[in-house]
Amino acid sequence: MKKSILFLTGAILFSLSSLAQQRDLQFWRPYDQRGINVFESGKADTVAFDGLKVRIGGAFTQQFQSISHENSASPIMDGNGVNVNQLMDIGSGFNLATANLNIDVALADGIRLNLITYLSSRHHPETWVKGGYLQFDKLAFLNSTAFDKIMEKVTIKVGHMEVNYGDSHFRRSDNGNAFYNPFVGNYIMDAFATEIGAEVIYQNNGFIAVASMTGGEIQGGVTNPDKRKPSFIGKLGYDKTLDNELRLRLTGSVYTTSGSVNNTLWAGDRSGSRYYLVMSNTLASTSSDFRTGRFNPGMRDNVTAIVLNPFISYRGLELFGNFEQSKGKASNESEDRTWNQVGVDAVYRFGARDNYYLAGRYNQAGGEMPNGLEPSISRVQVGGGWFISKNILAKLEYVNQNYQDFAATDILNGGSFNGFMIEGVIGF
Repeated sequence: MKKSILFLTGAILFSLSSLAQQRDLQFWRPYDQRGINVFESGKADTVAFDGLKVRIGGAFTQQFQSISHENSASPIMDGNGVNVNQLMDIGSGFNLATANLNIDVALADGIRLNLITYLSSRHHPETWVKGGYLQFDKLAFLNSTAFDKIMEKVTIKVGHMEVNYGDSHFRRSDNGNAFYNPFVGNYIMDAFATEIGAEVIYQNNGFIAVASMTGGEIQGGVTNPDKRKPSFIGKLGYDKTLDNELRLRLTGSVYTTSGSVNNTLWAGDRSGSRYYLVMSNTLASTSSDFRTGRFNPGMRDNVTAIVLNPFISYRGLELFGNFEQSKGKASNESEDRTWNQVGVDAVYRFGARDNYYLAGRYNQAGGEMPNGLEPSISRVQVGGGWFISKNILAKLEYVNQNYQDFAATDILNGGSFNGFMIEGVIGF
């Protein structure tokens, strides 16, 4: 039933898109190949505003998975005599397609609305809204030359949106939208959250500064006021292309909150991971255990995370780094714990339209658990892709992930998974 609804929705989307103004909007990131390696939307824009415009787009992704897994965890029996540390028997097959509905509206000159809805996702069987925000790149309605001058270098975003912590969230797969990610899976520790707040971005001659304040949680609320503290996000960086060949980008970011009922910096993606049911026990389902292959350090109360992201692009070769440290705890813990993560991506794009690429990634995360142990997780991803058109992408990936030093009673003890993924992506 869910697949039928998805295909029907897709047909409706394609029909609507043919009626909508399928043109670029001001200060907007395309959902197709043109949006790759776009980070904060720039201030240089050649699109003229000629009245209210509604752009309807979509993103669809499906995988074929062939992965095996194993562990050596000690058996733990539940009340029904089931070993909850026994891994589910998994094999080859197709994963359920995921889909996004993208609505962008040019409301006025330099003012744009963004609304993204997840039509089909791994965790939620129903359609639900990821988030929406207003973006101001001009404030012409103030009739102020001073503000006009300021807005030549400033962007303001207000709403329920992705927190702009680090640069990896610009390159990750977001449910149905997997065009920006050269790989199939996201990082082991996947820094992604949607929170309610405001963000100010300053850009001038390559220099970037971001300041943001949010409610600190994935949903709003007025209960437990003593536990709810705001989150503050900051970023400083430089992004410049030299001689039309060499692009250099380097940013440093921080995310911090002193208290939350349930902070989700490391668990904010409710759409689910790409590696279905890896390291899951026999009682799990694709929706109940939807973050498989990732790791959440469980810093749900207070957390301070910092990350350094270098990016270099030269004649088709791209290098991206993610060097990260997160410190915090859950409300039932007395001491902060620290987790570190390293990620290094190498991508080589070639072909007349850069329509082919080869890619490799090394990702490692490790840190302190509440039980005092210090386990680690490492992953290698190798693969490539083919842009059949600017709107259609096919990916192939081999992944190998290993878990070290987890407790003997933890299902991840001695764990590993490896195998192949094939992913098809459509974005418009």
